[in-house]
Amino acid sequence: MKKLIVRLLIALVVVVILALVAVGLFLDGAVKKGVETFGPRLTKVDIKLQSVSLSLLSGSGSLKGLVVGNPEGFKTPSAISVGTATLALKPGSLLSDKIIIKSINIQGPEITYETDLRHDNLSKILSNVQEASGGGGQQPAKPNEPAQPTEAKAGRKLEVDEFVITGGQIHVTLTSALGGGAETIPLPEIRLQDLGKDSAGITYGELLELVLKAIREPVLKAASGAVNNIAKGAINLPMDTGGLRTNAVDTVTRGLGGLLKQK
Repeated sequence: MKKLIVRLLIALVVVVILALVAVGLFLDGAVKKGVETFGPRLTKVDIKLQSVSLSLLSGSGSLKGLVVGNPEGFKTPSAISVGTATLALKPGSLLSDKIIIKSINIQGPEITYETDLRHDNLSKILSNVQEASGGGGQQPAKPNEPAQPTEAKAGRKLEVDEFVITGGQIHVTLTSALGGGAETIPLPEIRLQDLGKDSAGITYGELLELVLKAIREPVLKAASGAVNNIAKGAINLPMDTGGLRTNAVDTVTRGLGGLLKQK
């Protein structure tokens, strides 16, 4: 009898372990699939994720090899590239209406800021997200045409207690007709707190919008000096043209001012 009980206990432990492994594998695959299918619907750009690892017992996890592509018309291969990101969540909240994420930490992202002084890739992606989530002036439905549901109206909500980006770099690329070039500068640390904490939560689209805004603002400020430097070195006008070269650089400066004023 004792041997039978021991065997049953061992079998039960094995079944539980296998179940946890199976659920873990399913969840990891579901997260990866969700990022690569749902993400592009919001951003209107390709998104690839190399791997996901998430422990249901501890609530800790990591993402590797996240690459966010660029909108059509931009020349650089990607807008955002993340080697490693870690997260910690409350496992019990996975079964509730609001998933509680204690922290998200993105280490050393590569941000490519591409601009022609009229438009830039980060603002375009942000605009796409706002439109998809119903926050960017979505066009009303035509008569006799049902309104399209937005991502903000359905699905479970999120709470993110802390979102941190550290050690990043900004690759500034100027593609103006007046000249072009590239320069790399450090990305200031970005820290967001208590997102969706004092409410029913925020949607995935709203979280992405908040993060993109938090990235875009310091990138624009940090990139302004870099774009000026690029323009001064890349505008192929002879020095003896005098005011013509100065006017070209002034045009670059005014273009940057316009981008900085955009919301």
